[in-house]
Amino acid sequence: MDWKTFATVFGTVFLAELGDKTQLATLLFASKSPSALWTIFVGAALALVLTSAIGVAAGAVLSEYVNPKHLSYVAGIGFIAIGVWTLYAASGTAA
Repeated sequence: MDWKTFATVFGTVFLAELGDKTQLATLLFASKSPSALWTIFVGAALALVLTSAIGVAAGAVLSEYVNPKHLSYVAGIGFIAIGVWTLYAASGTAA
């Protein structure tokens, strides 16, 4: 196992997931059903594992057809676009 890659992926995903909609939704489920905490945990964990598996599989397939460097550019542009849209929406000028 490449521990540097593991640490980079773990740290990046961990920080990205803190406070996101998924974590907030899980928090709300847990607050509404305190007797089902393990069920909520397992359901949320499996959902995150499945979405990660889909991401890894899609990345593997895409890298066969598209240069990974170009995928990085597209992802970066996508993140910037989402950031600009979020700032625009937060400014109150969006409908």
